[in-house]
Amino acid sequence: MATGLLGMQQVDRGGKMRAFRMDDRKQRLIVDGSSDAGLAVMGWEVPSSTELDQLAGRLEGHGVKVTRGSRALADERHVSELIIFADPAGNRLEAFCKPELATEPFKPGRPISGFRTGALGMGHVVLNVEDVEPLLPFYRDVLGFHVSDFGLKPYGLYFFHVNGRHHSFAMVGSGRRAMHHFMVELGSLDDVGQGYDLAQLEDGRIAYTLGRHTNDHMTSFYVNTPSGFFIEYGWGGRVIDPETWQPHETFDGPSLWGHERLSMPEEQRKRLRDMRLDAAARGVRVPDPRVPPLNCAWLDQVIARE
Repeated sequence: MATGLLGMQQVDRGGKMRAFRMDDRKQRLIVDGSSDAGLAVMGWEVPSSTELDQLAGRLEGHGVKVTRGSRALADERHVSELIIFADPAGNRLEAFCKPELATEPFKPGRPISGFRTGALGMGHVVLNVEDVEPLLPFYRDVLGFHVSDFGLKPYGLYFFHVNGRHHSFAMVGSGRRAMHHFMVELGSLDDVGQGYDLAQLEDGRIAYTLGRHTNDHMTSFYVNTPSGFFIEYGWGGRVIDPETWQPHETFDGPSLWGHERLSMPEEQRKRLRDMRLDAAARGVRVPDPRVPPLNCAWLDQVIARE
């Protein structure tokens, strides 16, 4: 699935461990077949050893237990050094610096234009959590993640940025603890469309149909994984200016169109569908920077009357 559908490159690992490349890094994703299904660890990069030490000190100053990763673990992660800690819900995190680069060019598992990574990181990860509120101070105030936007109804939903990607991390106060999905972004919409065709060849592989998100403008679909979480496969995600971005509450629902949740009970599917139809009826659109405004006074009046 990681190679034939997503287009990642598998690299050799021993035992039940599998590692995958997405770019010039030696690895971006690790799958460990010897442990329980689900999220084992999230890795977050800092620029230098000095900043890694500063982060460790800040965590310890807030009462968070920090462990220095062994040389063997750093070699396994292909990084210079790392620290290990957990969020208040018990999710394991690792912060690292100086990831190793591969000497051979990236060879995708199927013909794709490539993944959008670099300074934006691997993609994003979204967690189901029992309650957002106890976790918010940890990610925002201790780790220094910045809120992009949030929703409060019917449950807490927070999106955070750590670079120009609209969000690299999000959490949903769904009342349970599990990974919801991780996202990888492709370099071409055709990569996503061809992946959508491939995914539809497998019964039950599609989790959310092709659609476009309201907040980060991503055009994507979601697939079911054998481990019980989703993977979002997308293109065209929004890049923001972290220096000027202002966090805000959102009300239009998660998607402008599409993203029909195929496994969701009909009542919940209808509620989300109605939100999309309402947004469409109000003319909610993602601005296209290539298309200049019409500047038509007559049309502006018509829209105002509507």
